[in-house]
Amino acid sequence: MAHQGQEITNPRTGQHMKFLQISPDELRIDTLNPPSSIREPVHVHPRQESGAAVLSGEVVFEVERERRSVSAGETITIPANTPHHFWNESPSDARSIQFFRPALDTAAFFETLFALAQRDQLDNNGMPKLLPLAAMVSEFGQEIRPLSPPWPLLRALAAVLAPIARVRGHHGRITLNS
Repeated sequence: MAHQGQEITNPRTGQHMKFLQISPDELRIDTLNPPSSIREPVHVHPRQESGAAVLSGEVVFEVERERRSVSAGETITIPANTPHHFWNESPSDARSIQFFRPALDTAAFFETLFALAQRDQLDNNGMPKLLPLAAMVSEFGQEIRPLSPPWPLLRALAAVLAPIARVRGHHGRITLNS
């Protein structure tokens, strides 16, 4: 179970997170993003405002298909249900404080995603492979939704595949210790 002070690392991207604050109103995460050509999938947080205050380096955000470079000392806020993703294309590490309001269960989502990365259960685009993804849809659909495949299709596929995923040992919520 994700907890305040916990540190997690995604071996696929090198991204490192430390959960600074987990409360019902807000999740704050100290995040280190090394330079990488890997971009997270475009997604929305249907019920959360999200964003980041960049402490060092530069992070590129694409919000509703508009590119914005956010440098040290700058902040970005992304309204709920707004398509976005981010990456670090600079030659040095970027560090930021990410936030999600309200927190919902976003810390558990990141813990699950990073655990899947450690188990090599993400595809080349950083998405969970089919059965782990099917198991995650009902667990984290209020926190995060990819734009592709479209949410109604993904939800329908998950309804069919989730029982198969569970039988094969895939659970919607996993910890780095399980």
